[in-house]
Amino acid sequence: MKLNLGLLSLAIGAFGIGVTEFAPMGLLPVIAEDLNASIPAAGLLISAYALGVVLGAPLMTLTTGRVPRRALLIGLAGIFTVGNLLAAISDTYWMLLAARVLTSFNHGAFFGVGSVVAASLVAPERRASAVAEMFMGLTIANVVGVPLATWAGEHLGWRTSFWGIAALGVATMVALRLTLPPLPAPHSGSAMAELRVLTRGPVLGALALTVIGSSAMFTVFTYIAPILRFADRSVDRTLVITLAALSAILVAFAALMSHAGPTAVLIFLWGLASFALVPPLQVRVMRAAADAPNLASAVNIGAFNLGNAFGAALGGGVIAAGLGYPLVSLAGAATSAIGLIALLINGRSHGSARKLPQERTA
Repeated sequence: MKLNLGLLSLAIGAFGIGVTEFAPMGLLPVIAEDLNASIPAAGLLISAYALGVVLGAPLMTLTTGRVPRRALLIGLAGIFTVGNLLAAISDTYWMLLAARVLTSFNHGAFFGVGSVVAASLVAPERRASAVAEMFMGLTIANVVGVPLATWAGEHLGWRTSFWGIAALGVATMVALRLTLPPLPAPHSGSAMAELRVLTRGPVLGALALTVIGSSAMFTVFTYIAPILRFADRSVDRTLVITLAALSAILVAFAALMSHAGPTAVLIFLWGLASFALVPPLQVRVMRAAADAPNLASAVNIGAFNLGNAFGAALGGGVIAAGLGYPLVSLAGAATSAIGLIALLINGRSHGSARKLPQERTA
């Protein structure tokens, strides 16, 4: 496959955002001790970022609808860079918290607008793969970037990690400027048009499916490449197979988690199935909001975060109720199964709707 430098630049940005979102999780004790904060207070650095993503995605997308796409992505990478620079020089807990919130405001809009731009850089039949290639940067961030940032933070000081992430932001800005075409703003990019899209049933259904599907993602690994091409042929078929596989894997995990060998294999398959959900879910929302995809695409990133929050709360509730760890895995399997059922019902109702006009004319 010919290397697409524009997609590579977007993947670099996704990598940097993934590292800045998740790296502080491994550094909470170090940050808390250095800033004289409790572990729960340091945990708010994660929660505040997630909340900033949910709120910032629609806000940034709606207020930048007329900005050329390349310039917008560079500007969002600039917010990311400034936020991490402020984090790196923070000498108080509250300054670091403010820096985290500022950084989070680029997250949803970058992934949302970036997904639309990625799809525009390739032929129509390769759009799902293009979105997946951008999100591959997020996958690599979790597998490589986050452990590396955690190691650097523990051995060289937590601020070192944020300095390094800020450097990634600068690299992203340069790469985007050199590799993306000018990309003017969409002609139909009015705020009201974008908001009206969010009232459509198919768009709301696609967003709800993202919340449900991402709720089953307890672990994120890599190794998505073998299945990227399948998503191009049928997004819904990919989701059906992936959700069904995820349910089966989680049921098996509940039964076999006391056995080390099978558990290692299941965790590998679990990571593969979990992250395989991300690109088709994103593409599904973009297709449902094809005439005004920017806000819906950005809001879908918030839906991922909402789903992750719901999944964590569900697992925590199971543990708090004393039901045991195997039931946590079964709860994830049930959530995935609900998403599968919703997808099948939605597909069947759309199929019936498509047949009605033919039946009337018969």
